[in-house]
Parts: sequence; structure tokens; C-alpha cells
Amino acid sequence: MSSSLFDLGGKVAIVTGAGRGIGKAIALGLADAGADVVVCARTASDIEATADEVKAKGRKALAVPTDVCSGVQVSNLVEQSMAEFGRIDILVNNAGGYFMVDTTDLSEGAWDAIIRENLNSVFLCCNAVAKVMIDQKEGNIVSIASVAGVTGYSLNAPYGAAKAGIINFTKTLSVELAPHNIRVNAIAPGVIVSGALLELLNTEPGQARKKGEDLPLSVPLRRCGKPEDIAGGVIYLVSDASSYVTGQTLIIDGGLTTRLVI
Repeated sequence: MSSSLFDLGGKVAIVTGAGRGIGKAIALGLADAGADVVVCARTASDIEATADEVKAKGRKALAVPTDVCSGVQVSNLVEQSMAEFGRIDILVNNAGGYFMVDTTDLSEGAWDAIIRENLNSVFLCCNAVAKVMIDQKEGNIVSIASVAGVTGYSLNAPYGAAKAGIINFTKTLSVELAPHNIRVNAIAPGVIVSGALLELLNTEPGQARKKGEDLPLSVPLRRCGKPEDIAGGVIYLVSDASSYVTGQTLIIDGGLTTRLVI
């Protein structure tokens, strides 16, 4: 297979939640593949650092502080991207978050906040960017879901529901946008060692490793994933290497969801 199938030269990508962790790895991976990248997140200093690393790879970058839960701010993101680059070829919906709580202790407000951050944000970004891609008659959208959206995870009810919603939304949107030569796919990561996981386990990385040292034992490949593992999947799904793939969810979990736990 020719490496040119994975070449993203001349493409412009938007990556949400690109200040750190998986989102940052995706932005840098797309730059390595040749794309210019618009990076967005709520924290300006984080995305400016990511943008600097993209530029260091010889690609163009634009940092746009954005709360993707706000339709107004998403519209501004798209407008600034178009003003800078004149097109949007790739959208990666990565922004999201969660906290662990027993469902019976979950408030209505907390439920709404997690759904808004993980699912509504994907709708807002797809809604805005798809209009641009329809005019261009081409494009690729990838949304980061989770294995929590394909199987049950205790203490994660709203997060799992939101990620399952992303998977179904991906299927529906792929059918609607296929006539416009726009492919829509999702990725469901498993246990990925990133800032979010370290914060969940403990704010001290050393102690987090101690608490999470048994995590790889449940993964057939006997290791937790790295943000770069997800970036590789994104590059595949937005490149010509997957030109006949749409409406699918690529599970990248080291085999975690293949196990039957009794």
C-alpha cells in the first residue's frame, strides 16, 4: 500500500480539545501527515502551545479559543478558519469530559452538563462545518466516542449515553452527507493514558501510576493506550486509505471490549 494514501498535504483540519492529551496528539499527527491545523479548546495557552508545535513541523496553524458547547463560539471558530485558510477538509470532534458518580447520586444539572459537553458539542461542530463541506463537495468528519458508548461502564451513565449518542449520530450523519462526498466516522478509544485519566486517578502522576497499575491486566495487549494510538486511527479515517469507509466506529482499545467478564 502506497504511503501516499495517508498523505494529507494541502488539507485543512479543525481539531477540538486540542490543548492536550488525545486532541493534541491528533493535531500533531495530522500535521505530520501534511495538514494545516486549526486547534481549539477553552484554554488559550494550551492551544497556542499546540499551534507552535504544529508550526515547528513546517505546517500552518491557527489557535482559536473556543467553548464548543456554545453555538456562537463554534460559528466564530468556523468563520476564523475560513478567513485564514479558505476551506475546511477535516473536522475532528475530540473535546469532552466526564466525572465518575453513582447514577442515583447524579443531579439533573450534572447529567445535562455531561451530555452538553460530549454530545451537543459534536452536533454544533458538525452542523456548522458540514455546511462548508457541502459547498466544497468533499470533507471528512471524525468524532471521538468511547468504549463506554458500546458497553456498560458503572459510574459513567451520562458519559456512556453521550458517547453512544455520538456513535448513532455518526451513522445518521454519514447517510445524510454521503451524497455530498463527505465521510463521517467515529473512534471509540479504550483506556488511554492522558491528562484526563491521570486527573481521574490522582493529580500526582506517580500515585496515579500506582493506582492504575492493574489497568493493563484487563487489556489483552497488556498495556494502556497512548494518545498517539488514537491519532493513527484518525489519520487513517480522514485519508484516502479509508476512502470507502463511512458511518463506522473504529474501536481502538487493545482488545478490551473483546473480553467476556463473568
